[in-house]
Amino acid sequence: MRPHTFPRRHRHREEEPTFIATQTPDVLSRLLPDTITLDLDTCDVDDTAAQITLAVRSTQAMALCPLCTTPAQRIHSHYERTLADLPWAAYHVRLQLRVRKWFCRNRQCPRRIFTERLPTVAAPWARRTLRLVQRLVDLGVALGGKAGVRLGQRWDLAVSRNTLLRLLRRLPVPSYVIPTVLGVDDFALRKRQTYGTVLVDLERHQPVALLPERTADTVAQWLQAHPGVEVITRDRSSAYAEGARHGAPSATQVADRFHLVQNLAEALTEVFTMQRPALDAVNAAVCQQPVPLPDGTVAVPVPPPATPPRAQQQAAQRAAQRQATYDTVWTLHRQGWTVPAIAAQVGHSRHTIERYLRLPTWPVPQHRSTYGRSVLNPYKDYVLTRWNAGCRTAMQLFRALQPRGYTGSYRRVAAYASRLRQAQGLPPRRQGRRQTMPVVAEPACQPLTPRRATWLVLGREEKRTEAEAQQLTQLHAQDPQVAEAIDLAQDFTQMVRQRQPAQLDPWLQRATARTLEALQRFATGLHADYAAVKAGVTLPWSNEHVAYCTSSPASWP
Repeated sequence: MRPHTFPRRHRHREEEPTFIATQTPDVLSRLLPDTITLDLDTCDVDDTAAQITLAVRSTQAMALCPLCTTPAQRIHSHYERTLADLPWAAYHVRLQLRVRKWFCRNRQCPRRIFTERLPTVAAPWARRTLRLVQRLVDLGVALGGKAGVRLGQRWDLAVSRNTLLRLLRRLPVPSYVIPTVLGVDDFALRKRQTYGTVLVDLERHQPVALLPERTADTVAQWLQAHPGVEVITRDRSSAYAEGARHGAPSATQVADRFHLVQNLAEALTEVFTMQRPALDAVNAAVCQQPVPLPDGTVAVPVPPPATPPRAQQQAAQRAAQRQATYDTVWTLHRQGWTVPAIAAQVGHSRHTIERYLRLPTWPVPQHRSTYGRSVLNPYKDYVLTRWNAGCRTAMQLFRALQPRGYTGSYRRVAAYASRLRQAQGLPPRRQGRRQTMPVVAEPACQPLTPRRATWLVLGREEKRTEAEAQQLTQLHAQDPQVAEAIDLAQDFTQMVRQRQPAQLDPWLQRATARTLEALQRFATGLHADYAAVKAGVTLPWSNEHVAYCTSSPASWP
């Protein structure tokens, strides 16, 4: 510990008549939490601990009793409080505050002796100054617990995650007006384990309540306790629909448009899973098409990676096991077993059993593709440039990639080089003199999987590339059932995005009359929730801001 030393004045500044020198103690006093009620006695600096200790005392001539508010001027004794304050640069600041105890003059007051209050400095029994607490609260509101601690360490604020959360819980609940338009959605307290419900005022874009569960009773109780809600936007959950129906019978329920398209995507993915041969045919055609380059030349496409024989064997074994499980599930289902009983018998979740029962036949096994997910992807343009320039040795390419940040293995580069040789018709190890080879490039679009095909169909037309539009056209021409599914899906998304309620009934009739079971079930679900779906494609309200609140709590006021 070393006492504060006073620096010398600068001789040039002493000569300037407009410059008024300020004594160092005066400067330090102005940095105190309250310059009126506090007076600085000493200042000690500990360079080892990076801490400044300020000995300060209260200068109040009298104090008010906290119970009867009678002014007191008779001092009983003194005591010290230790308070943490805002840091000064890289130094933590600690206040050794000397305050007093007073005698209350009011004989009817039950408090005979009380301690001095400093409402502008710190709360009673607190160990931090008010301005430090406010800084921590702002940090916690903006970032939460762990992120707030990380930023606080950079700001030299020593605080733990639990302290930030405790300060946040002490904040008063903000007042709000009962919303007229209410958005309802769930959020994860613990992902896949515990969920709650968030309620958002969609007119003011302000969260109004967090409910501990996502059940119908929880939502209904809140709505009954807060009458006045006229419009309720929600997802397709039956629990929220029932809760809104019981809690606010007169309110208009609106099915969220995003969830409508999401439910359609699930049905369409199921259709494409059953129509896997159509996707394989499109992928095979794409791999044979030349790739146009920006300079006007045409390149041969790189073939997709081949699956190793061992991986094929393992995939076939897993597919056989899944098909055996599928057959067992359907056998037990025909015998009258319930879904929970089947799940316990075969050792799978209820969700898996329900998914198997939605499939009338076992789909063609689909192998997991690693195409498009490789550590080599960011460097493929450089590899293709070097390859087309004549560098066709995998080791040279590998050594050239390492200084550029490539952290993958040599075998991955060698496997990619083998695919490039295959595209150009070269033997595995080319020997002999150099010859002119065609330019090689990656295919214009990625191969289709059921999920990728789904979002290709549901994506906006103006955002599709020319290659993706051609790929979608080829998929549409592969099979009549695939064409029906694509037409129905695109008509539905257009109806939802452009809010065309007059098209809902004709679309439901078309979907119900088709032979695609997945889309029939989707249409049946829309029929069961017809009023909310009709309001969803009619009214402008949606759960867009509710989803933003659940994914970004830092945006909450």
